[in-house]
Amino acid sequence: MKLEALAFAADLTESRRKLLAALAALADLPLERAVSMLAVSAGQAGEVAVDAGLRSAPAGPAAEVYTGVLYDRLRLPELPKRCQGRVLIASALWGVVRPADRIPYYRFSAKAKLDGIGGLAAFWRPALTAALPDKEGALVVDMRSGAYSAAWKPKRADLLAVRAFSEVKGKRKPVSHMAKAVRGEVARALLEAKNPPETPEAAATIAERAGHTVELAPGNLDVIVPG
Repeated sequence: MKLEALAFAADLTESRRKLLAALAALADLPLERAVSMLAVSAGQAGEVAVDAGLRSAPAGPAAEVYTGVLYDRLRLPELPKRCQGRVLIASALWGVVRPADRIPYYRFSAKAKLDGIGGLAAFWRPALTAALPDKEGALVVDMRSGAYSAAWKPKRADLLAVRAFSEVKGKRKPVSHMAKAVRGEVARALLEAKNPPETPEAAATIAERAGHTVELAPGNLDVIVPG
């Protein structure tokens, strides 16, 4: 893995090096403490050794390394490169990466707290603010969970967060498990669209055409799923 080959290397490499060094230092700590700092369960204690050896671990495209409900619905590796080029993947370890960036498998969430690093949202905020494009009038569609979205928000571009709600007998409430699936499906629809959405209204139209029931609220695209 070459840190200098990752997206936004000029602004993010130093922070990435600090985190890799902090993870490598976990190997010298009592395992129980290392597990607590990494914010994994006792049954996942093996991840401490994995993260401590990342600098020499084999790497693959980020589009294939990341898994989970959202990625299962997004099916990022199947999308053409022109579509993948519009994607940035938020990462507690790398800040952000592009789908083609080569990274190793790791286990490191935004909830982790390492010695000398502290909260990861605060740690990443200055570097991401310097690195990420933030153009007046641009549209950023946000599929991140709260722990990751706290690390960066544009000051000039329009941020549109995708949320999921269920509705039963006129009463609406946020959904948790299905939210990631909904975001993955909406993200795929937006990326496959012939014309990338430039406004919240255009994003809502694309999501509707993909079969979703949606409503626009200030700064949010709300998707209503069956209760």
